[in-house]
Amino acid sequence: MIERYTLPEMGLVWSDAHKYEVWCQVERLVLAAHAAAGVVPADYVEPVRRAPAPTAERVAEIEAITQHDVIAFLTAWADNTEPRDAAKYVHFGMTSSDLLDTALGVQLAEATDLLLAKADRLVAVLREHALAHRNTLRIGRTHGIHAEPNVWGHRVADFAFAMARSRDRLRRARDVVAVCAISGPVGTYSNIDPSVERYVAAELGLRQADVSTQVVMRDGISEWVSTLAIMATVAEAIALEVRHGQRTEVREMWEPFGKGQKGSSAMPHKKNPILSERICGLARIVRAQVTPVLEGIPLWHERDISHSSVERVALPDAAIGTDYLLHLTHRLITGLEVDVTRMRENLESTSGLIYTGAVLLDLVDRQGLSREDAYALTQAAAMETWQTGRAFRDTLVDRAKAAGITIDPVRLDETCRPERYVERLDGMFTRLEALS
Repeated sequence: MIERYTLPEMGLVWSDAHKYEVWCQVERLVLAAHAAAGVVPADYVEPVRRAPAPTAERVAEIEAITQHDVIAFLTAWADNTEPRDAAKYVHFGMTSSDLLDTALGVQLAEATDLLLAKADRLVAVLREHALAHRNTLRIGRTHGIHAEPNVWGHRVADFAFAMARSRDRLRRARDVVAVCAISGPVGTYSNIDPSVERYVAAELGLRQADVSTQVVMRDGISEWVSTLAIMATVAEAIALEVRHGQRTEVREMWEPFGKGQKGSSAMPHKKNPILSERICGLARIVRAQVTPVLEGIPLWHERDISHSSVERVALPDAAIGTDYLLHLTHRLITGLEVDVTRMRENLESTSGLIYTGAVLLDLVDRQGLSREDAYALTQAAAMETWQTGRAFRDTLVDRAKAAGITIDPVRLDETCRPERYVERLDGMFTRLEALS
């Protein structure tokens, strides 16, 4: 991911410098386990423990010759070991994937922990925003058209629960990818005892792979990336709602717009929803990583490395992109300006057409009309209102009178009271209050 969208902590997790530190950590633990078991001389452990990780630049120099990153790393690290001969038992009995997949398990767990912290924070602000607007009436929309009255808090509550579910999926996916696999060539433990894998897993806070065939099956990593894609898309859903709400014709809400911020190079009046649009755009980047990673599940026989080049790009991009999306969405919600008055104005802007559904039911229930006749009467009155702008209440009463039907004005007042539509949301808000 480019630097523009990379936050420091997540960027560090995927940096070459940190990767080589984790590689050293894995190799040191394997060496210590061998020494404890008497497989290699114990005297070699301390010099290797003291040896600093090689620089990314030095590994790159050697890799330009070897065309093998693990060998380049081992050579560069051996050059840092004093005496150099102490490095002879580093990587003993291992194959490259033992190191790569185990270290990747560490990085995935670290990245996930950062994401979970941000997801927790976002769930909390969504929850509080929804509760703060549990009585903020607005028009509900289906197909982009005014439907029936709702409250803004209801819409935001949907986002809060969706983000909480995404967070919980990610928590489960962490357990799937935080895996240690140190089983040697083709995963048979031919040159390395399974106790080494158990020891390293425990020290790194990972679990042993159920099985590895030199590489860990990529279904778990695919699940992890898919989970990030869902989380990113929930963030996009939030941003899309804000984009629609900020349109000039709607004007129900505004993104934060800081002092000195500019909306357009040509039109000084513009306050564009750039945060929301950036969220919607970057969600596509996260989703784009799913299929390439999924295609790393089928490999030739025990292994090939067709997944390797993909994951070098896809996994950091998915993690860094989601991290930045969560950061932006939190900023969006905490700075969101909600125009309560405008919401009420929009609710009332269609001259009462939003009450046709309730009127339809009332004509059936109170007036005894068939559903077909009630629908025809209500629709005819509604179409007149659409065409003339005359209040739906008046067109309805006149058309009903012409049909020999008397509408009770008190009952009609109650039917067309917007608060009535949201009285049964208390149970949902009680569930939201308990959300953590």
